[in-house]
Amino acid sequence: MWTTWVRERAVGALPPEKLLPDRQPSYVSSWIYVFGVATIAALIVVVVSGMILGLKGPEWWHVSSVGHFFNSIHLWGVEIFFFAMVVHLWGKFFMGAWRGGRARTWVTGAVTFLVAIGTAFTGYLSQQNFDSQWIATQGKDGINSIGVGAFFNVTDFGQMYTFHVILLPVAVVALVIAHVLLVRRHGVVPPYPAKVRRAPAAPPPAQAAPSEGGAP
Repeated sequence: MWTTWVRERAVGALPPEKLLPDRQPSYVSSWIYVFGVATIAALIVVVVSGMILGLKGPEWWHVSSVGHFFNSIHLWGVEIFFFAMVVHLWGKFFMGAWRGGRARTWVTGAVTFLVAIGTAFTGYLSQQNFDSQWIATQGKDGINSIGVGAFFNVTDFGQMYTFHVILLPVAVVALVIAHVLLVRRHGVVPPYPAKVRRAPAAPPPAQAAPSEGGAP
């Protein structure tokens, strides 16, 4: 049955001891991984607060103190999300996180950052205030200059709102899940091997000078 095939493939790719390990190497105890977890935590806050804002409508926070509160949570969640993700991304870049067959792990993390930028941009365009209008009118020239304005119209509120609350968040969450699963499958990249400095070679022993009379 196809269910058996899926189960066997899933268990083969991610056995329980890898999916939910109870031990980690000592080098995992590093602040750079704390920023990775902080990124996921901030993403959860952003998604939950965004769902509340979406249920009430994008203009709700303009006329309601409760809406303004959730909008502020959404904003600061995004700020923390990008800050923690950039620190984690640069830290893993200098650690060479693609080593040891982990190229897909690195790529999913980097692509998540790029897609998140588009998500934040469409969020600015969904504010329904003068700020979003200014960003849309200034951004349309740049979008049109690369030839995608007919498909990605920044002055179309309905299109930008759909991108922001449905399409791009789903892509970000899917990429984050894939990234975490790849980390579980391949493990955390180990540090670079230490460079061992060799002691300088000792100079050869000095030879005694021959006497003037020839052989001693």
